[in-house]
Amino acid sequence: MPLLDILVYPAPELKRKSLPVEELGEDLECLLDDMTETLRDADGIGLAAPQVGRNIRVLVVDVPLPESDEREFYELVNPEIVSSRGFQVGEEGCLSIPGFFANIRRKNHVHVSALDRKGKRFTIDADGMLSRVLQHEIDHLDGILFFDRLRRLKRDLLVKQINERFVSAQD
Repeated sequence: MPLLDILVYPAPELKRKSLPVEELGEDLECLLDDMTETLRDADGIGLAAPQVGRNIRVLVVDVPLPESDEREFYELVNPEIVSSRGFQVGEEGCLSIPGFFANIRRKNHVHVSALDRKGKRFTIDADGMLSRVLQHEIDHLDGILFFDRLRRLKRDLLVKQINERFVSAQD
């Protein structure tokens, strides 16, 4: 299982809406395995297929449980948020925008429906950190980056700082 390259902003693939997965099978299973290994190697908690250059609605999350050494791991194919409630504000970062963080307002609870790697439908009722990570990664599938959730002034300031670091570094 090879490690995949994680795209870094301003890669245009990060701003595209992903297509639903139409075919399950060995290729998808290999991608999920590679994404999981890449996520763990990067010491992340969530990774969406667009972040590794694949324009499909697939993501993996590996979230630590509060006050435990245990983790919650999920592979989601064609995920969608069915319902949500409440609000939370918390710091977010992104493997595709390393070194930048912002406090983002998200729903506190989400009910997510998805397929597993074999095509079986399942649901997740998530609160707190898992809820935040699922929303962040599903946003990636819709071409939305965490800074897009900020109010205009804060967003513009953060994007300017990000551009100064990443866009200038590419010149």
